[in-house]
Amino acid sequence: MTEIIGGGVALLDYDGDGDLDVFFVQSQGASRLFRNDFVETKRLSFTDVTGASGITTTGYGMGAAAADFDNDGHVDLYVTSFGASQLFRNNGDGTFTDVTKRSGTEVSGWSVPATFFDYDRDGWPDLFVGTYLQYRVEDTAQCVSPSGAVDYCTPNTYRPQQSRLFHNNRDGTFTDVTARSRIGSEYGPALGASAADFDGDGWPDLYVANDSQPNQLWINRHDGTFTNVALAAGVALTAEGKAEASMGVDAGDVDNDGDDDLFVTEQTGEGHNLYINDGHGAFEDQSARSGLAAASLRFTGFGAAWFDYDNDGWLDLLTVNGAVQTIQALAQARDPFPLHQTKQLFRNLSGGRFEEVTSRAGDAFGHSDVGRGAAFGDLDNDGDTDVVVSNSNGPAQLLLNNVGNRRHWLGVVARPGARVEVRRKSGVSLWRRAHTDGSYASSNDPRVLVGLGDSSERPTVRVTWPDGRTTEQANVDVDRYVTIR
Repeated sequence: MTEIIGGGVALLDYDGDGDLDVFFVQSQGASRLFRNDFVETKRLSFTDVTGASGITTTGYGMGAAAADFDNDGHVDLYVTSFGASQLFRNNGDGTFTDVTKRSGTEVSGWSVPATFFDYDRDGWPDLFVGTYLQYRVEDTAQCVSPSGAVDYCTPNTYRPQQSRLFHNNRDGTFTDVTARSRIGSEYGPALGASAADFDGDGWPDLYVANDSQPNQLWINRHDGTFTNVALAAGVALTAEGKAEASMGVDAGDVDNDGDDDLFVTEQTGEGHNLYINDGHGAFEDQSARSGLAAASLRFTGFGAAWFDYDNDGWLDLLTVNGAVQTIQALAQARDPFPLHQTKQLFRNLSGGRFEEVTSRAGDAFGHSDVGRGAAFGDLDNDGDTDVVVSNSNGPAQLLLNNVGNRRHWLGVVARPGARVEVRRKSGVSLWRRAHTDGSYASSNDPRVLVGLGDSSERPTVRVTWPDGRTTEQANVDVDRYVTIR
């Protein structure tokens, strides 16, 4: 079953030169790190530096999360797998050291999503690791497709594992607080995770997407503990009361009202889900009304994210798709790998509606692949969001955005977990969150990129830091990245 799960990708500036490098998680200990040479060469090109980096993965790779866990100014890397997870510390000289055992962050079994987030607001990123199923290759069940052919099993064939939460001790080590925090009180086959302040109280919460079991919304109680309120909040099940095969997830302010909404990808025949936040952590299922549910019924989504692809000020959506059970039409056509599907791109029309624009998004969207991980970030620093896709049993893809930079934009470099408000002189504001998590088994650009449409007006930027303090800067130049500390 591990053959159809995993394949994440991480974007991280591991060498601190100002552009995003790419790390691909692969099976059989063959994960790869590519250095982006854009800043030096002024063209987008990559060099495989895996051998020199010291990164050697040992498990059957699943996902990755990037963050500076020890606050030394160099971004580190956590890799999940079927086997033992690993934490690689960035030495600051282009190399990494495996500090898994020393740090106390080893998770055995089968882990997929991971996210660093500062749940206690002490300035040091803590670590959540989502685990999937209690599964061993030697105990693989025999399952068949509707046609009677041997096929992959559903997740309900096996029991879920207990996800883990680690508290950062600020000395290079972590303490397992899974039990103390109560996050270990409910099991679920986790495939996606996104941390954000969903109830607006200034403390980061955690949403976990579970495969074919109720999703979880862990609300931060400010004392090191969490409570799962997903059912009462309306995000555990669909509006019809069904637990679906949730995989990819992302949180973002899709209706520009100042709070984070949720999107979750689902399996073929279910339709993806959109949950709109009322600002206090209660959600309304608007999957059908938005048009996203019907448009996605034929697809199984994995990697996904909210991003403003055309920089018009409204967050759009891209999903990377690929089935987990045999597509009968492809099998009948004797396709050797009958799981591939095309990607989908949706444009936010405002007013709660989305338009599918896949057909005019470029040749890359005409390819049919078994999509899994997707990482979102500005790889060529031109002010729009590009996408790196990892495909199961196929080549990776770089989707270069040539649309967004036709409009004005503002990039903000701020500490992950910070909330950024871009306010125009008219009083209209756009809110974004500095984060790397979300999507599926992947890690995104930590910078905030805000589309400003046709306005070249210099806005005011207000940053709310994870500890509640704020920094405000007026008349910020646009069409460039600015760093706010």
